[in-house]
Amino acid sequence: MTIANPVALAGAAEVAARPDVGPLRVMGIVNATPDSFWSGNRHDTAERAIAAGNAMFELGAWAVDVGGESTRPGAEPVSVAEELDRVIPVVSALSAVGTVSVDTRHAEVAEEAVRAGASIINDVSGTLAEVAARLGVGYVGMHSHTVPVVPDVYPDYDDVTTDVAAHLRSVGGIARQGGAGPVWIDPGIGFGKSLQDNLELLRQLPALCSLGFPVLLGVSRKSFLGELTGRAVADRLAGSLAVVAPAWSAGVDVIRVHDVAETLDTIAVLEAVWGRKDSEPSR
Repeated sequence: MTIANPVALAGAAEVAARPDVGPLRVMGIVNATPDSFWSGNRHDTAERAIAAGNAMFELGAWAVDVGGESTRPGAEPVSVAEELDRVIPVVSALSAVGTVSVDTRHAEVAEEAVRAGASIINDVSGTLAEVAARLGVGYVGMHSHTVPVVPDVYPDYDDVTTDVAAHLRSVGGIARQGGAGPVWIDPGIGFGKSLQDNLELLRQLPALCSLGFPVLLGVSRKSFLGELTGRAVADRLAGSLAVVAPAWSAGVDVIRVHDVAETLDTIAVLEAVWGRKDSEPSR
């Protein structure tokens, strides 16, 4: 029998240990849309979306993120009026229960959602920093090439991490300096990135977590996981959970997911094995 090298094991522990940045928190995804890329998260009525959000809070989600326009590859844009009809009743109901963010690229939707109770603007376009600053609410600035995503169209990055980091510093700085808070940055996995771009950004999560802003990461059931595993979207839970470990180890602050219970279980095990003895599960 081969005995593992204790020096190598010690090195592995050092790599895995989470920085002293607090627990990894879970944001649940609530799509108030009939055309989300995963059928398991399509809620074509406000009542169904509200029920889904309430269930996520009950499971232990720190926040829920409500969106009324699909940004999946090839999705058809919806009007601002339709997006408002989908989002506002859900935000209003769920904000009475817990922390709610609105997932939008439209200033009008962001403003109305904040009036309805949302305390975070999750900006998939990276263009609403000044809106969040003016309203004095939380802001997630994401890097994207096109929204909705144009299938198989990727910029020619000089260096994907450097280019994404420069954009995130800019939008995060605008939001923070203007008075938004808290401010998170999101590398926008899958938004105008090839498979190799996505993998490189995940490898460079420690560097992204060192830019001076907490990082929010969304990888749940995305197409790059299908490219890696050959699995359809309904069968990508295991791939999604596999990304939790490097995100946790790098010091990511929030992970945005469809599968709240399974993600919290994964974090609890990581904390038990690698975390501080006094750490608490992030439920």
